[in-house]
Amino acid sequence: MARVAVNGVEIDHEFIGDEGAPVAVLTPGGRYPRDYPGLLELARAVAEDGYRVLSWDRPNCGASDISFDGESESALHADTLVGLADALGLHRYILLGGSAGSRISLQVAARHPERVSKMFLWWISGGPICMAQLAAYYTGEQAIAAASGGMDAVANHPSFAQQIERNPRNRDIILSWDAVAFVERMQLWAAAYAWQPGVPVPGVTAEQYANLDMPVVVLRSGKSDVSHPRATSEEVAALLPNCQLLDPPWGDQEWNECSRIPNQSGRGRFERWPLLAPMIVDFLKG
Repeated sequence: MARVAVNGVEIDHEFIGDEGAPVAVLTPGGRYPRDYPGLLELARAVAEDGYRVLSWDRPNCGASDISFDGESESALHADTLVGLADALGLHRYILLGGSAGSRISLQVAARHPERVSKMFLWWISGGPICMAQLAAYYTGEQAIAAASGGMDAVANHPSFAQQIERNPRNRDIILSWDAVAFVERMQLWAAAYAWQPGVPVPGVTAEQYANLDMPVVVLRSGKSDVSHPRATSEEVAALLPNCQLLDPPWGDQEWNECSRIPNQSGRGRFERWPLLAPMIVDFLKG
């Protein structure tokens, strides 16, 4: 475990695997930390087959600093990942990402295609319902808290409880914001989630996909998955010039079943992600 400052934001991260091996960056979804059940197990499984996995806490996740900079939270995460890689001396890397991690990976590749050698993506968020839910959950609740109770209410919001517990200075970072300015920033971040026809993933244009000619695997989402619609995965795969669209190693109801996993020690929505390791390694070695 280590920390490094990227644009003034301290990022908690860890390498898993042998130094000198090809580097793969694993980015999960939600605001879950890098030690959320399933993530470390997936990283270790990939590392055991000859790769060095960079596991990191994005801004506003885990033990990293909270930050409300950037045109959107996903853009903040993408820029931070590139800055983190630079700080660690990484100039070319593989991107592995699920859910929000797939969106961030695509934004990194769109902005810096020369940095990305391959991508393996799954659970790509998209569609009007999912985007509206993300805007409400990650920006709307926090903006309402600030408008009604000031930044103290934001600091006490459940969405930041774990981040403050793991990194107490995060409370001061939140309180340093003016409530009016914070609401304006959440309005900007909410707008970034707006769904548009022909733009399956916010922040990546159709023209940018044409430049992403590195090998990519996209896993087809389940028909029952409203948060990561099958149509979104298929549209992204069709836009990428060098992409394989594959079926995942689980059933159609995977996301719905994972969403019902009880919040208890050792359990989590990503606990079956280690099943992806053989597919990821086969793709990377192929």
